[in-house]
Amino acid sequence: MLNKKIIVFFCLLTALVTACSISYKFNGASIDYTKIKTITIKDFPNQAALVYPPLSQVFTETLKDIYIRQTRLQLVRSNGDLDLEGEITGYELTPMAVKEDAYASQTRLTITVRVRYSNRVTPDDDFEQTFSAYREFDSNVMLQNIQDSLCKEIVDELVDQIYNATVANW
Repeated sequence: MLNKKIIVFFCLLTALVTACSISYKFNGASIDYTKIKTITIKDFPNQAALVYPPLSQVFTETLKDIYIRQTRLQLVRSNGDLDLEGEITGYELTPMAVKEDAYASQTRLTITVRVRYSNRVTPDDDFEQTFSAYREFDSNVMLQNIQDSLCKEIVDELVDQIYNATVANW
């Protein structure tokens, strides 16, 4: 009698374990890899009035990196199942927090990017959208001394926004 109960218990346990599966995706992507296999990311030229020369390349490469690292999509030069293109439209410095002597104590660096996203598998997901992000810094600091690090932080935030809008379906 005890052997039958043990056998029945293990059979039920085996059936339960093989019948149920739980899947977690920590990268946030919700991509049907049976239909979507490739992505094309074109260069994002810098068309802002104020130009920081390395920004275009840094932005484009960071954008490619997130899709390569966090998805199983294959990056292709053209005709990908997903297509990202656009341009950097703004690179602006704005004085913030004006002191009593009429000088700004903080300056805001804002980067704006226009993105066109096409999904050849699900065209209803296509969009054109503008994304922007900023960082503030002490006006006593020369922009040239912190420009690289500020741009890196802003680009990382922009890339996260674009990633979430395209494949994370947040």
